Amino acid sequence: MERTAVVTDSTAYLPADLVASRGIRVVPVQVVVDGHPYDEGTEISPTEVAAALRDWSVVSTSRPAPERFAQAYAEAADAGATAVVSVHLSGDMSGTYDSAALAAREASIPVIVVDSRTVAMAMGFAVLDGARAAESGASAEEVARIVRERAMTSNALFYVDTLDYLRRGGRIGAAQALLGQALSVKPILELVDGRVAPLEKVRTGSKALARLEELVVERAAGRPCDIAVHHLDSPERAEALAGRLVSRLVDSRVLVSEVGAVVGAHVGPGMVAVGVSPRPGPA
Repeated sequence: MERTAVVTDSTAYLPADLVASRGIRVVPVQVVVDGHPYDEGTEISPTEVAAALRDWSVVSTSRPAPERFAQAYAEAADAGATAVVSVHLSGDMSGTYDSAALAAREASIPVIVVDSRTVAMAMGFAVLDGARAAESGASAEEVARIVRERAMTSNALFYVDTLDYLRRGGRIGAAQALLGQALSVKPILELVDGRVAPLEKVRTGSKALARLEELVVERAAGRPCDIAVHHLDSPERAEALAGRLVSRLVDSRVLVSEVGAVVGAHVGPGMVAVGVSPRPGPA
């Protein structure tokens, strides 16, 4: 009988209890602060990254070495897996997918590497769907299909106080056109096929957050959804937005979590993001 293991990276920002209960293996992406590398999730916190950014320390990120993925795949095989589905953040945002693909070529069992084209819980909800399918005995091909379909239907929308951190990290993409107006607008951005793109320009932070709420409701379109409200060093904003979404979205689950150090390094303090992931309906 085929047993499929699911591997992802730390930018899925999955709650630890779900990682443990679903048997998901997580490979950490690294944050580099003033030349010192740290594993996300275990060696550096979002709060520490936010403080480093405010202090204008040199903060960057680094893909995991292929050896880290090779170890995860070997551990899955040793635990009895006959195949692996390895799900990662957009390849246009990180070389993590490439590292996983390199390791997959040398693995002792078949590994399907999936570029989710998204990040954070917009990817995490897809990983969870894949893990549930794997538990039920689905083949690796079926697990990968489920992951891709869930990720493809998800939306990642976010508000940033400033575009400067995205510019410094080289992740600004099509939002580059907004830089000249950065002082006069508060941008709402989204991921489009794995790349950061401008969505709307709003004049104040409070209006931007109110507009972000409306956009989430529009994207949910009355469907049952899994919603994740992410933030960096802005818990009050995130909790307030989540509370309003709970009251407006029917039959949807809303969770609040701080983004990890890797995404935090690129968006900067004050960011609020929402992952909108419609739950699959009956076949």
